[in-house]
Amino acid sequence: MSPTRHDRDGVVDTALDLLDRVGLPDLSMRRLATELGVQPSALYWHFDSKQELLAAVADRILARIPDTLATVEPERALAAAQSVRDALLTYRDGAEVVMSTHALGLGSGRARDVLVTALGAGPDAEEGADVLLQFILGHTLLVQQRLHAQSHGAAADQGTQDPSGSIENTFDAGIRTFLAGLRSPAGGLTQ
Repeated sequence: MSPTRHDRDGVVDTALDLLDRVGLPDLSMRRLATELGVQPSALYWHFDSKQELLAAVADRILARIPDTLATVEPERALAAAQSVRDALLTYRDGAEVVMSTHALGLGSGRARDVLVTALGAGPDAEEGADVLLQFILGHTLLVQQRLHAQSHGAAADQGTQDPSGSIENTFDAGIRTFLAGLRSPAGGLTQ
């Protein structure tokens, strides 16, 4: 029997599966290679570094964001932010993978592009999308860390409640507050 050949997409599929099962701290090139039944050096045929692999994983996570949003202004930006958050929450440690990739300037930038489109064209939309993406990444990372801690008994299970209400309500309120400031005369975007 000949060894199984793996392509780039198959390696990313396996990395996503492994990410979901063991989390980012245990997603090593060695463990991924073992999962694929190859030597770690074989992975470098497809990716120059672990960071490049994680960028491909981040792109796959963000590919879950719909191309079009069925909402109209002013809800389009909120719906775009929610779709980015939902994509990040699809995989364990998804926000951390995307955040680290974004911080290194790797990956496709799909989340930012969706937010720019939802905010409208122009320099204010570009800057607004950058700030909005940072809020989404930070909020989602907080949620994922809380869920992970709860699953290991390291934090009390608060359900979906935090001190100011449900996590989703807090997220939506943060996005709406940001958008109101961005659309105010002093904030940048205008209707």
